[in-house]
Amino acid sequence: MTTQEAFAVDVAALTELLHETAEHHGPYEASAPEHNWWDWYAAYMVARENGRTPDEASDDAARHMEALLR
Repeated sequence: MTTQEAFAVDVAALTELLHETAEHHGPYEASAPEHNWWDWYAAYMVARENGRTPDEASDDAARHMEALLR
């Protein structure tokens, strides 16, 4: 695999993860206090990269935001 091919795979994987993250952020954003979306995204994406399911990652991100917004 060339470096360019490896980069393309990483971009595709990151694009997919960002899309998934955006879909899961929607329900949180609808009922959450004002916040920076990137804080939720980061917590969600790290959770997913660590093997958490989408639902578990959403819960982790919500807990992260709760602690952050105190």
